[in-house]
Amino acid sequence: MRVGGSAGRRGWIRRIAGAVALAVALPLGVTVVGGGATASAAFDPAAQDFWVDSDMGPIKSRIWRAHDGNTQRVVYLLDGLRARDDLNGWEIDTNVGGFLASQNINVVMPVGGESSFYSDWISTSNLNGQTTPYKWETFLTSNLPNALRNQLGFSSTRNGIIGISMGGSAALTLAAYHPNQFNYAGSLSGYLNISAPGMREAIRVAMLDAGRFNVDAMWGPPWNPAWLRNDPFVFADRLRDNNTRVWVSAGSGIPAPGGPSRHSPIDVFNTGTGSALEVLAVTNSRAFQVKMAAIGAHNVTYNFEPRGVHTWRYWEKQIHDLTPDLSATIG
Repeated sequence: MRVGGSAGRRGWIRRIAGAVALAVALPLGVTVVGGGATASAAFDPAAQDFWVDSDMGPIKSRIWRAHDGNTQRVVYLLDGLRARDDLNGWEIDTNVGGFLASQNINVVMPVGGESSFYSDWISTSNLNGQTTPYKWETFLTSNLPNALRNQLGFSSTRNGIIGISMGGSAALTLAAYHPNQFNYAGSLSGYLNISAPGMREAIRVAMLDAGRFNVDAMWGPPWNPAWLRNDPFVFADRLRDNNTRVWVSAGSGIPAPGGPSRHSPIDVFNTGTGSALEVLAVTNSRAFQVKMAAIGAHNVTYNFEPRGVHTWRYWEKQIHDLTPDLSATIG
């Protein structure tokens, strides 16, 4: 986007600041669900439940087997902040599980992890009665891949991992610290510069809204080094040095044609919120792009759409766009 003159630059800065302020005031993980490129899939009988024991107790994943029967090509799809305990949002609101399986890719959708950032937490949250601290990084990089290898024969190396929103930054984090497992990582509308002004406060407010989780139980107070460990902007050099194939996308915050009705107050509110969240995501993602360019990284594809808000409709399209890149990399 070209902004002419100092007045144009000031206007753009005001819009970004307004988006950050709104994201702090509103739940960071709100998504505009439904309205996908295809009808909402909800429960897909083509997938199977796959239960694995963990430090958090038994955790369910949903598995789609590659149509050609291979066990080498595997991708994990991570949910957003409001992840449910029955099904992954990718299954509820899109048909990408079946689509990727038709492209001869095995799909793993972990279920649960609301407000977790798919991280190993420092302690339990003291605000909502959580009895066991989240250990999602351990689950996704040890418990789950070991069980998939032992029971289904799935490869636990050269996998892909893709996430939306909260799951976007988590996908890059897991790939950065577990390069033998993940050689492909995708962030769709992810928050990739969480040390930026206002971001930590926004995450705190969002996690309180989504399940009343205390962010201090996750990575400690804002000065704890754990925040930096989980910030893609900070660990970008790891992705460069590992030569991880990375896909980063975000919309502009401008709704695409055919979006919610102007006459529905709920739809208008959701669209406005989704627009603000997407402006925040694209600002974070653009900052990450600048950082990667500054350190000479050439292993990232950026797909910044001229239209798109924080919605499954946009993310489903991104899966179709990135599948050739994913297919050529994993396995």
